[in-house]
Amino acid sequence: MPTETQYREDEAVPAELPIPISFRLPEGWHPVSPDDVGSPGAAFVALNVATVGSGFTANITLEGEYRPDDATLTQLADASLRQIAEGTTACRLLDREEVGGPDAPGLTQFVGMTATVNDTEQQVIQAEFYLSLHDVDDPRERVVLRTVLTATEAQFPELVDDYQSFVGSLEPDGGE
Repeated sequence: MPTETQYREDEAVPAELPIPISFRLPEGWHPVSPDDVGSPGAAFVALNVATVGSGFTANITLEGEYRPDDATLTQLADASLRQIAEGTTACRLLDREEVGGPDAPGLTQFVGMTATVNDTEQQVIQAEFYLSLHDVDDPRERVVLRTVLTATEAQFPELVDDYQSFVGSLEPDGGE
């Protein structure tokens, strides 16, 4: 039995991304419709099967957009942090680091928060990864992908390796 499932954007991602991508979803994660879990802006959502029914279901989301502006990944991460702060009781930036290189710059951000889920306060961590992909023919054209792992503080240590595997498998997909 395979431990990972390979997806192509046109097969598995219900909302459109600006470019086709492929990725591997680690074992133990199940794709669901973003609309069914209240994430209509996401192109892809997967739930961790082991955490379903635990009071908080850990999830991975993927979204992307064409960005003709010159907003930096740090500015995009700051905007995300402000949005998280608006929807939570408490929010704090735990870590942020620029990654990648000039051809595919990226940024990771870890955010701790206190959120009310099903009338219960939960200590939650979000790991966010931003990836900027530039058009090879026109470097001024770019797409920014953002993927997020959301898990409780207790779940996070067990799931972060899965998330890193998922992030490491993201790549533009030229098709067959």
